[in-house]
Amino acid sequence: MEDINFNAIDFLKQYNMDHEQIGMEECCNIFLDEMEKGLAGQDSSLEMIPTYMETENEVPIGKKVIVMDAGGTNFRVAVVHFDKNKKTVIENFQMNEMPGVEKEVSKKDFFKTMAGYVSDIIDESSNIGFCFSYPAEIMPNKDGKLIRFSKEIKAKQVKGQLIGESLNAALKSIGKEPKHVVILNDTVTTLLAGRATSSGQSYDSYIGFILGTGTNCAYIESNENIKKKPDLDESKSQIINIESGGFGKAPMGEIDKQFDKSTINPNEHTFEKMISGAYLGPLILETVQQAAKDELFSEIGCQRILALKELSTKDVNDFLYEPKTGENALSRVLTERSDQLAYLDFATLYDLIDRMITRSAKLTAINLSSVVLKSGKGKDPEKPVCIVAEGTTFYRLKDFQSKVEAFLTNYLVTQKGRFYEIISVENATLIGAAIAGLTN
Repeated sequence: MEDINFNAIDFLKQYNMDHEQIGMEECCNIFLDEMEKGLAGQDSSLEMIPTYMETENEVPIGKKVIVMDAGGTNFRVAVVHFDKNKKTVIENFQMNEMPGVEKEVSKKDFFKTMAGYVSDIIDESSNIGFCFSYPAEIMPNKDGKLIRFSKEIKAKQVKGQLIGESLNAALKSIGKEPKHVVILNDTVTTLLAGRATSSGQSYDSYIGFILGTGTNCAYIESNENIKKKPDLDESKSQIINIESGGFGKAPMGEIDKQFDKSTINPNEHTFEKMISGAYLGPLILETVQQAAKDELFSEIGCQRILALKELSTKDVNDFLYEPKTGENALSRVLTERSDQLAYLDFATLYDLIDRMITRSAKLTAINLSSVVLKSGKGKDPEKPVCIVAEGTTFYRLKDFQSKVEAFLTNYLVTQKGRFYEIISVENATLIGAAIAGLTN
């Protein structure tokens, strides 16, 4: 088994794809430098978008707010308030389809569809907290201008438009009064939800972190460090949306570069393509097929692996949990054999994938370590930084969270003397959006 492991390591190192080839300190310093440049308005792969969202305002008890949540292919709406015990009460919840999923839609139809989704509850409140999980430039009045959609949304006319202003125009067109709309994304809502639900805990600061289909991070920054916005009150702080999936200086291996060229947006969001659920399965397929071309498996094993057409992160996860059941895409290519070569093929495949997952966990730990260090917080073990983490890749991918925490403990805690705690909040998006709508 040791020889098999070395085969996997040697192969990955040949293509600069092994986690041991990534230096935590070096990569964190590069990430931190990109954060500084982004805050200064200099050329950087990290957009570091100011949200004008403060975290110190008290949440009013009993006051209702309309919550809208646009992300991926789903569009959720609800009415939310906080009871006298500060518990979240979610009413009139509806799940709808995000406009622009099935076909190209105009700006008018895009916002009219959204207005229709809230028409039955629009009179419940004068405030809307809108979690809009696509890159947007946030304005001082908390409206947001769309920078771009991800590939699944087809609404070209919406790019560059003010989301809240356009929504209010659509509401007016159907006979409804305009509302005060606060735009924020899912990492910001996650951070706010963590702060609201962790009262009684003593945390030094908060980070919102998403690792599911995609990835992103948000944290609290002092206004005096946001050099690209010189008119800010330097005595205050606000949440920064890092857009960390766009980090462009992570140490990419040869297979990463090969895989990136095959995507619809080469040279964009390269960090996300190394760690997130939308890309990890296809990247692993590219890696194991390169291993098959290099004859790391038996002849029949190479043939079957090269015959695979696609591989999702779920397929990879199913294989890691039950590698020999024959019930998942990877194990099926190596089943119906009981010889020694079959055993070796299984072991080699498992080792390759496990090390790829470990590399993704290390890169995730680099992201989180950099953000904790940039916050300047968490120096007292009794007041750690609270990392509010959400996403199926982070929580469900086999051993992923424990691998991330092992790297965090070794580097962030032991070497840097910074302390953290990871928590999860149910309905974080709805809770955070409600807080934003009620306090801004």
